[in-house]
Order: sequence, then C-alpha cells, then structure tokens
Amino acid sequence: MPDVYLTKDGFEKLQAELTELKRQKNELSLEINEAREQGDLKENAGYIYGKEKQSQVMSRINELEVRLRSAKIVDNSLAINKDEIRLGATVTMRDENTKATLTYTLSSADEADPSAGKISVSSPLAQGLLGSGAGTTVKVRLPSGEKELAILKVEYK
Repeated sequence: MPDVYLTKDGFEKLQAELTELKRQKNELSLEINEAREQGDLKENAGYIYGKEKQSQVMSRINELEVRLRSAKIVDNSLAINKDEIRLGATVTMRDENTKATLTYTLSSADEADPSAGKISVSSPLAQGLLGSGAGTTVKVRLPSGEKELAILKVEYK
C-alpha cells in the first residue's frame, strides 16, 4: 500500500476512531452471543444484524490499522518552505471573478471536511494550488469550470 500522509491531528483522529470501533466490536460480540442463545439463527434478526454490523466494523478496523501502519506524519513545524502551498497549509485566496474570499486547509483524504474548511490535497482545487505561494494568481480547472484565484496568504498552524 502506498504511504498515507497525515497531519498529527489526522493521525490522532484515526486512532480515536479505531479505539471506538474496537469498543463497538466488543459490544457486538456480546449482542451476537445473546442473540445466538435465543435459538434458530436463520430467522433471528438480532443475530443476522449483529453479524452484518460486526463484518462492517471489522472491515473498517482492518482498513484503519493498515492506514495507520503505513502513515507518515507531516510535521509542518520542520524547516520547510512555508511560503509554498503543501499538505497542512491554510490558504486564503480571492476568486477573481466573484471577488469572494475563500480559506481552506489542505488535508489528507481522511481528514477532509469541506464544511469545516478542510479539503483533500488530492481534490482538483488543492492540486491547482500545490506549489504556489502568496502573491501569485493561479488558474484552477474545476468540475464547475476554470477559476482564477489570487493567493493572498499561506499559513501553517
């Protein structure tokens, strides 16, 4: 599996999700055992649901364990060029057509939450911004059409 790049917050978020899923797995095991004791498993909805849910939880646990094992934590406090946009950057830009000011933080796909201003570094917008710096204007091809964006500020928090 290719390396997974995460911020420290993203790594901790995945670890917390893994811990919660393991707790759920233990609860589901108890529920399945209780349902099994009720008799006929072919028509036991609680047993069938529990097994399906357990399968989903186990699948996500395995996925998270693989991702966390191969994760590389991006530490933006290191000596990197902080004028250049990369994973972890918070970018403030102005849409030159609408004059709207936008602020996004570039994150891994696992951390992306557009409603919270976090976009995946693999999204078309982020791909168009990568490597640029404050004071430049970039043209980004998006599914909704091409946008011209003036990069006002690049920060690493």
